[in-house]
Amino acid sequence: MVLATAGGAVGLGNVWRFPYMTGENGGAAFIIVYIGCVFLLGIPCMINEFIIGRHAASNTARAYSKLSGGKAWKWVGMLGVLTGFLITGYYAVVSGWCLEYVIASLTGQLHGSPDYFKAFFSDFETNPWEPMVCTLAILLITHFVIIHGVRNGIERASKIMMPTLFILLLVIVVASCMLPGATEGIRFLFKPDFSKVDSGVFLGALGQSFYSLSIAMGCICTYASYYTRQTNLVNTAAQTCTIDTVVAILAGLMIFPAAFSIGVNPDSGPSLIFITLPNVFEKAFAGAPILGFVISFAFYALLAMAALTSLISLHEVSTAFFQEELHISRKSAATIVTASAVVIGFFCSMSLGQWSFLEIGGKELFDIFDFVTGQIFLPVGGFLTCIFVGWFIPKKIIKDEFTNWGTLKGRLFGVYFFLVRIVCPLCILAIFLHQFGLI
Repeated sequence: MVLATAGGAVGLGNVWRFPYMTGENGGAAFIIVYIGCVFLLGIPCMINEFIIGRHAASNTARAYSKLSGGKAWKWVGMLGVLTGFLITGYYAVVSGWCLEYVIASLTGQLHGSPDYFKAFFSDFETNPWEPMVCTLAILLITHFVIIHGVRNGIERASKIMMPTLFILLLVIVVASCMLPGATEGIRFLFKPDFSKVDSGVFLGALGQSFYSLSIAMGCICTYASYYTRQTNLVNTAAQTCTIDTVVAILAGLMIFPAAFSIGVNPDSGPSLIFITLPNVFEKAFAGAPILGFVISFAFYALLAMAALTSLISLHEVSTAFFQEELHISRKSAATIVTASAVVIGFFCSMSLGQWSFLEIGGKELFDIFDFVTGQIFLPVGGFLTCIFVGWFIPKKIIKDEFTNWGTLKGRLFGVYFFLVRIVCPLCILAIFLHQFGLI
């Protein structure tokens, strides 16, 4: 169960988004705030969704509706479905980039200088059709898995993917840290400069922790609807968050020593991982090109698989919603979600190239989707869920779920309930309002 949940959570949020968010927010200081958000806010919020999902045993929107008796709280569930739905579209674009790099590594295109790798990614990203072909391909694969059953697919893939990805990350971390000038990258990652901490760092860390853990986007609640009465919710949340955080830190160790070694700015944004990693493979395995080829291909293949499992989780949220609410077949519901994701992905992808005029306030449409979902919808959804669980759902229901109906001792229930009622909502609200200058 932990592997299945972690398989859905661990993906591009850790390996792609965490490094570039860390780079844009000052490095080590951001990581400290991020870890605090994961364990102080992330674990309680994940348990909230576990309780709601398992107790209601239905899609996210209906789960909130059941527990609220059809009152206004049902819209919190709708927000989770909407968030997951919007993320599915632009997340598929990045998943498509991973697929392109699998093909490029297999065909021997990832060889050259740092400038070549920058140009390679830029040319691909701004190409009018290649990114969309890859996006469409990854969405069709997701669609196929969804209509043929998700739980067995994700669980089986996770049992192989998670340990293998972890081992490959360790290999690449060692290779990256041995590059000339890598010490500066390690220092950037682990020596905090608290002068760089501002309200944006706190909101970014909060949004990234929720994004990486798949909180408030419907995935966790949907997974929990499949849990049995024997599943230990606290252990599952703690272990999932630990695995997720370790993978994120390893991704940082993989990227930043290499970035400083080859002179790539750590605040290069979403393209960071696609520019630095090819340089790691090129330099670290210069004396053993065949080994470099194997490691490169295996890594990008697993990265694409990690992206795929997360994309499947996001897709399942909306698919379950449409299937249950519209009373249609699973295949029809999945088709609606896939077709919509293709449209969203098309516009997001084109905004990075040919249609750069698709922007709001100087941000490209792709970045708008990333910001609105990651740093507005997720914190708002997490805040409202804390209020819902802490102040509206009967305490007996929460304690029964937390202790598996008295079969577990539940010594931490008092701590969890205090965090959910008081600490989590106040922290999330303060961070969110301060970011927009309201307090």
